[in-house]
Amino acid sequence: MCLRIYVLVIAFWVGFIGCRGKHFEEAVQSGPAVLRDLPEMKLDGQLILLTENTSGSYFLYKGKPMGFDYDLINRFAKDHGLRLKVKVVSDYNKRIELLNQGEGDIIACNLTIDEKRRGEIAYSPEINRTRMVLVQRKEQHGGEEEQVTPFLREPADLVGKTIHVPPFSTYHRQLIRMEAQLGIIIDIRYVGEEHDPEDLLRMVSEGEIDYTIADENRAVLNAAYYRNIDSSLPLSDELPIVAGFRANSDSLGVAFTGWLQTENIKRFVRYSEKKYFGSVNNQKVDALGEFSSVNGKGISAWDKVIKEQSKSLGWDWRLLAALIYHESRFNPDVRSFAGAFGLMQLMPETAARFGIDTTVTGEGNVAAGVKYLRFLDDFWKRRVESPDERLKFILASYNIGPGHVQDAVEIARSLGLNPKIWDNNVEKGMEFKAQPAYYQRPGVRHGYCRGGYVVEYVRKVLGLYEQFVQTI
Repeated sequence: MCLRIYVLVIAFWVGFIGCRGKHFEEAVQSGPAVLRDLPEMKLDGQLILLTENTSGSYFLYKGKPMGFDYDLINRFAKDHGLRLKVKVVSDYNKRIELLNQGEGDIIACNLTIDEKRRGEIAYSPEINRTRMVLVQRKEQHGGEEEQVTPFLREPADLVGKTIHVPPFSTYHRQLIRMEAQLGIIIDIRYVGEEHDPEDLLRMVSEGEIDYTIADENRAVLNAAYYRNIDSSLPLSDELPIVAGFRANSDSLGVAFTGWLQTENIKRFVRYSEKKYFGSVNNQKVDALGEFSSVNGKGISAWDKVIKEQSKSLGWDWRLLAALIYHESRFNPDVRSFAGAFGLMQLMPETAARFGIDTTVTGEGNVAAGVKYLRFLDDFWKRRVESPDERLKFILASYNIGPGHVQDAVEIARSLGLNPKIWDNNVEKGMEFKAQPAYYQRPGVRHGYCRGGYVVEYVRKVLGLYEQFVQTI
């Protein structure tokens, strides 16, 4: 029995080493498990983007979603009447898995064509171009610092070197190809799926690893922040950067391809390339600064205040931050045409009710706004038992006032909808508040309001909160 176990163990490790080049790709490849194409997306009103939290693709700066890939796909969504939902997924293979499970609709994150994945994923036409480069620490010249890690100048220098890359990635496959082409052995090591490509650049800079591979546009961008990294050694020819779809999302692929080839969008792509990759110093501030999700250190200069005040609400502080972002963009000096002021855009009469006047715009404004939110929570607690549902009623009330939301409840009830459920129930009543046939009904006491705006406000606050949770 012991001999059999020993033989099985040896066979396993021989098999493992033998599969190194394939890296179990046959075991993980699978095609689409669902049919969700553009018509289905239009039915539920949203397009789900699978991307990564990196300085070129998608990040939040002071709460604002940004990034080349985000801007492009958000523009496509808007042009096709869809809301964009963002899912941040750092692992390359997980993105493809979620895409084919219908948990995402489009992948955009500096994606290059992977011939091994055709059949699992369909690709758009070229959006822009890049090439793979080696990332290493810069060569030391003179002084007391000793060059401990060899500085590599040509691909043949990779022989015997330890290169860290994500498993199953195009970078991994490029190293396998180079081994075969150059007749060398490279010590390829894999990092965990929790690391996105820019984590590896940081790890090189800080000396945690010596070498990795990155796309050149990403490496150049990050070199503005990590001043000691070098990306001058190319390891591939130029490669097209594309978007990815499920292989059975034919109408989405056709729509995106046609849209991408219009002159307006070609100009938009050129503008975005210049914005995100042409001004490295600006990106250093936005994408890699103190309040960027790439660093993950914070959202705004008011984080400490928001964290402290959110405790009395029992809210995740990032939820309160999402509300404040949509109210004031974290600017305490902003005032609306209607008179709302401060970080939480309180109306003067509401502010006075909770103990402040219009001169209090910063920390005291947040404290008063939180008192108002607690009041709204108490108000709706008697009417909506579910905390998750009640949150949506609170947000709507903060935006338009509880009276209008009560009217929406009454309209929903009259239509046979559930008065304690927001999505597709009370939100429908709120949308009808813009129509005289509904806001003039008996029992509807507060008249007209732009109900669609309120519904969108709730969606945006909760959507931004979800993005904060994924990135901060």
